[in-house]
Amino acid sequence: MNPQRILRGIGLGLGLGLVLSACSGNDGLRQLNRPPRGPDEFKVLPSKPLQEPDSYTFLPAPTPGGANRTDPTPDADAVAALGGNAAAVRSTTVPGRDGTIVNYANRYGLTPNIRQELADEDAQFRRRQGRFTNIRLVPVDRYNQAYERYSLDPFAEADRFRNAGIRVPANPPEKAQ
Repeated sequence: MNPQRILRGIGLGLGLGLVLSACSGNDGLRQLNRPPRGPDEFKVLPSKPLQEPDSYTFLPAPTPGGANRTDPTPDADAVAALGGNAAAVRSTTVPGRDGTIVNYANRYGLTPNIRQELADEDAQFRRRQGRFTNIRLVPVDRYNQAYERYSLDPFAEADRFRNAGIRVPANPPEKAQ
């Protein structure tokens, strides 16, 4: 075989591999028009050893979206390892010392399902912004395009606060544009 032909084939194969590897994308909310896929069984791995219950007749009620015994609890595990009460870390009540600020934050009322409401509104916004984005020649970050008008320029905000007489910490150097 001709050595030039072999080298050309190797170069073509490497070039094709490089082009295809550049086409990979990010997962998650950054793809506005991608329908959600089913669960990934490799993302649902227990990090603590599974335990057999004492009795199969008295199992706890399932809590969809809640915590499992095998979910990682690093704070509670560290407290228990140091001899403390791990149940105190898992408390969902507001500590007494924070009652004043919680009452102040709730002074105009609160929406109990705010997380779900915001998630629904955000999904609707992303759906509207994701129209006609299926056709593209190069990878485009549609997430940043959709939320660009809601982003703040940290350097302009720091200058605005300084001009108002508010002390602000030093800025990191600006990125070269």
